[in-house]
Amino acid sequence: MTWWVLALISAAAAAATGILAKIGVHGVPSNLATALRTVVVIVFAWVMVLVSGQLDFSVLSGRSLLFLGLSGIATGLSWLAYFRALDLAPASRVAPIDKSSLGLTIILAGVVLAEPIGLPVAIGAALIVAGALITIDWSRSAKGERGWWVFAALAALFAAATAILAKIGIEGVPSNLATALRTVVVLVFAWGIVLARHEHRALASISRRSLLFLGLSGLGTGISWLCYYAALSLAPASSVAPIDKASLALTIVLAAIFLKERITLRLAIAVVLITGGAMLTLLH
Repeated sequence: MTWWVLALISAAAAAATGILAKIGVHGVPSNLATALRTVVVIVFAWVMVLVSGQLDFSVLSGRSLLFLGLSGIATGLSWLAYFRALDLAPASRVAPIDKSSLGLTIILAGVVLAEPIGLPVAIGAALIVAGALITIDWSRSAKGERGWWVFAALAALFAAATAILAKIGIEGVPSNLATALRTVVVLVFAWGIVLARHEHRALASISRRSLLFLGLSGLGTGISWLCYYAALSLAPASSVAPIDKASLALTIVLAAIFLKERITLRLAIAVVLITGGAMLTLLH
């Protein structure tokens, strides 16, 4: 399977994940929701390792373990911020800022990984950031949703760091094994925060509906991750990330259909800018 097909599957699964998570997070502390989803992701990830026959720890170096571990921590931080943002604002408003991580990913790929950044890529990154910024409705933020964009921006920042750290750590490591190892770090990190904040006490009060949708969102994340990191093992991060971030348009459509969120002109313009910018970054 080619890298761009894997990236498209990753994008579709990521879009579904955002909607399922928005439904499942209702009435559940955001940190606990993250930890519960991670349980599903880690089971799925390790099953895929066993099924694919990639359970070979001899390929792991100290450098790979270090960067995969750091990538896992960055993922945990991104998830925690993302779910907090979903607590405070509609998924259709959180997703554009979260997807703006592509711009930072491109910059980091050029600085850290020495991947080429031409004029089309630079323009594309600028369009993505512009699209994310116009989704912030300051007047609505003042009416009960204050601060959601800060958490969405932090989610994007840590997501960008995740992509770069994972690209370094995945060198010479089978993609499924790399995904599973990162998930172990995320699991420990997420449950550590839940226990430290005593949020595990809310487990008994979580509805079956929330558990179902959090579980499905975790499954979607697992599928998205496996395809994304398989694509990263075949192509540069600056090529894979734009296609993955193109899931934004699908996320907005699904939010309108299933969550009854309104697609405003401002949001439609943002989708066009971000999607167009993402596709433009492929011209490098």
